Amino acid sequence: MRSVLLAIDGRCGSGKTTLAEMIAQRYGASVIHMDDFFLRQEQRTPERLAEPGGNVDRERFRRDVLFPIREGKEQFEYHRYDCTRQELGETVHIIKSPLIVIEGAYSCHPYFGDIYDIRIFMDVDPAEQQERILARNGREMLSRFISEWIPKEELYFRTFRIKEKCSICLAEIPHFPTT
Repeated sequence: MRSVLLAIDGRCGSGKTTLAEMIAQRYGASVIHMDDFFLRQEQRTPERLAEPGGNVDRERFRRDVLFPIREGKEQFEYHRYDCTRQELGETVHIIKSPLIVIEGAYSCHPYFGDIYDIRIFMDVDPAEQQERILARNGREMLSRFISEWIPKEELYFRTFRIKEKCSICLAEIPHFPTT
């Protein structure tokens, strides 16, 4: 049996992770986070970082996640990028399930081709986005999101028309306990 692949892309702070967790709990889906595929230090060249969507390790994601899924592997693993240590860290084990959710900005990058059965775009009001980032990451990181990561995401969304290519567009998911 082939797994259904669901991508949840969209703006930071819009509730992508929350929605993925809700789907996983409700339907027993496996969830893979694009945050696990940030570029390693040696990959962060000015040329790569200037590319729309260039700050994610597309090549490793395709090799370690998409190829095993397409090959129908019953299980596979990859190494999560550890932002604190700035290197690959713990091993994530994925067991094939009827539904696999790929969650995070850049999950719908055209580099991956037309692999998804369903694409969701998560949107959020800019003021709400900043409140959520502040609550989640603190004031110093909010400044970095505003000056660095949000503009990179917006360039990616515009360049590749990500929102328009998604079959479902949702406003933010409220943050409430999922237990």
